[in-house]
Amino acid sequence: MTLQDLETQLLSLSSSEKLEAIQILSHSLSQNWRGITKTPGICGGDACIEGTRIPVWILVQARSLEISETQLLYDYPTLSATDLANAWVYASANPEEIETAIRENEAA
Repeated sequence: MTLQDLETQLLSLSSSEKLEAIQILSHSLSQNWRGITKTPGICGGDACIEGTRIPVWILVQARSLEISETQLLYDYPTLSATDLANAWVYASANPEEIETAIRENEAA
């Protein structure tokens, strides 16, 4: 995807979606991951959706198994579409961390 492609997609968003995209980008630049927390002693300190014990790596692994976002939202009723968006942004910015967590948990 090119920046020009991205610009076209961003301009087609609604005002509220644009605001959400700005917030996600802003937080990713500051490394303050909105909606993602790491708490020692909770899920092994892995990155989780804030207010839950749902690790980001589980969502990424499910996505790699071609489980749809619709199905994830159904399977995890406490999640919102924004939670998934935050998880995807976090995972794309921290691929090594996520891959390590997947490997470690597959071996367990």
